[in-house]
Amino acid sequence: SDISEGKLLESVNLKPALPGSLGQLTARIVGNSATKDAKASAKTKGNKADDALEDDDPYDRVKGLDDADELDLTGKSRIALGLPKPTSKGKAPKIASEDIELEIDFGPKETESAVSTIPAAGERPENFDLDKGDAPRDILSAEAESDPETQGPYDPKAELRNYVAPTLDLLKEYPDIGNPVTREELNDNKKQIVEVLLSFNIEIVSISATVGPTITLYEIVPRPGVRISQISRLSNDIALNLAALGIRIIAPIPGRGSIGIEVPNKNRQMVPLRDVLSSDKYKDAKMELPIALGKTISNEVMVVDLAKMPHLLVAGATGQGKSVGINTIIMSLLYRKHPAEVKLVLVDPKKVELSLYSRLERHFLTYMPGQDESIITENKKVINTLNSLVMEMEDRYNLLKDAQVRHITEYNAKFSDHKLAPSEKFRHRFLPYIVMIIDEFADLIMTAGKDVELPIARIAQLARAVGMHLIIATQRPTVKIITGTIKANFPARLAFKVTSGIDSKTILDGPGAEQLVGMGDMLLSMGADKVRIQCAFVDTPEVDEVIKFIQDQDALYMPYLLPEYVGEDEEAVGNEVLTPKDADELLRDAAHLVVDNSIGSTSMLQRRMKIGYNRAGRMMDQLCQLGIVGETRGSKPREVYVRDILELESMLDLFYGGE
Repeated sequence: SDISEGKLLESVNLKPALPGSLGQLTARIVGNSATKDAKASAKTKGNKADDALEDDDPYDRVKGLDDADELDLTGKSRIALGLPKPTSKGKAPKIASEDIELEIDFGPKETESAVSTIPAAGERPENFDLDKGDAPRDILSAEAESDPETQGPYDPKAELRNYVAPTLDLLKEYPDIGNPVTREELNDNKKQIVEVLLSFNIEIVSISATVGPTITLYEIVPRPGVRISQISRLSNDIALNLAALGIRIIAPIPGRGSIGIEVPNKNRQMVPLRDVLSSDKYKDAKMELPIALGKTISNEVMVVDLAKMPHLLVAGATGQGKSVGINTIIMSLLYRKHPAEVKLVLVDPKKVELSLYSRLERHFLTYMPGQDESIITENKKVINTLNSLVMEMEDRYNLLKDAQVRHITEYNAKFSDHKLAPSEKFRHRFLPYIVMIIDEFADLIMTAGKDVELPIARIAQLARAVGMHLIIATQRPTVKIITGTIKANFPARLAFKVTSGIDSKTILDGPGAEQLVGMGDMLLSMGADKVRIQCAFVDTPEVDEVIKFIQDQDALYMPYLLPEYVGEDEEAVGNEVLTPKDADELLRDAAHLVVDNSIGSTSMLQRRMKIGYNRAGRMMDQLCQLGIVGETRGSKPREVYVRDILELESMLDLFYGGE
């Protein structure tokens, strides 16, 4: 109370709390008698305090202070001592093709400001502080941080505060070939398009061209009185005259009073992922889950928010760029999000498409009990994982209900500000986004059918508000694979080239995908609009470099755990009496591990003891028969009945003594 009132004590010693340079903190406050009031004010001088910590003998830093002298204490020490904290009309004439002037738009030009400053290999960003918050803390700091009001907002990145996002120099820089279409090619195509339309007595007023990386959009304005249907059925005739691979006619273009004719370029331009990720549109995107897909026909970078989609269906024929598209989506998330903000659930029945990401198990991946590998490759385990995600979704909704919020962003903001009161029923925690990616959905439907479709439908219907999103890819876009239930819950669809218009109608509910040219050419449907995009290209060595960069950094102590799901065909604990002969040889070690951690989790035994899931499950059942742990409780770990090591040893000695 004397200190809080501003009075100086005769002598206050703060002895070293922890070993190390930061632990050698000793301050002595010397004043006159306690009856004499002092008018000393404390100031925070961080630089001087840090310099003082490096002295050879911190105990010699004792200064005699007069009444008017000021104390030199850090902000945390002030808090611990109770001191105040620092503070066009008419009929158009008949015209020939030579009378129409072609307006050409090559899209936005890159400026120097649009190119990001790329750090050299191994170089840290400017604002990166390697030593920030990693040194040992003294008792005064620990006491100050224990108070939520003093601690400040909760930082989910604190456990990996030194994590650095991948740099752009890890991606390959491809040479710029310039504009893929010459002016002569544009004029020739314009002339042939006008001549074909005039041969069918279709007159136009104007024509303009927008050059993209893969196609060129010729935008025409027909003469008043011309029906749109007369032009839309001439795609094959125009393709014949232009000797093009495929012509797609947009009649009319939404939001404009014109008709679009998309003509593939003879020389295609690659869209490297590095160019897309270095754009200001991606870097400055204020999105929860930004995904850079590629470039549109106007050479603009296409960035979408997965959190608002909220789920994505990817379909196309074999070899048209689906796997590259999946890698582009994952890389977009890795470049923008911290491991504490997003988690991935990867399903790869082909076992080779997503295997590179298995090295990110303790950074970005989730762990499902019973998984021998971090990437799910067996179809039978996908069912358990989907049901586990359903349980995770229900648990999250219970947390949101208890916090009286409606969305994950509101919940996390409330949790970070320490506005959630402790609850006996729910344990509040920071909720990261969970993105589940299934590389080949057709194989799952063929083997599991309804067992897979039902949990996916539940997640797609309900999981948006709790930050769980699905990305499903398939090379068989048929109605047996993409059922009505799936389509109804996936409003965002990404279509690569398909072989027939029926497949295009299955994916996009309309034609268009059969007229794509392949190699990453795709249509994005979000509602009524369809946007043609050239998918960004990223090669396998580039992905490997990025993964290695992340892998070499500090990882979490354990991966993000999904709830433990026990299927109906799983073995339950029987009523037979367990004998020492039937007990597992590692049962004693498992019992100590469970009691020491006070967590009855099968997945913990599997990881810590490096055993398979079946064996870990049997040992957990045996511990339940011995009365050490309780029965299964769905997504929650088993309750541990034994809290004392001596009690555990007596129970084990009694059990093994009757052998």
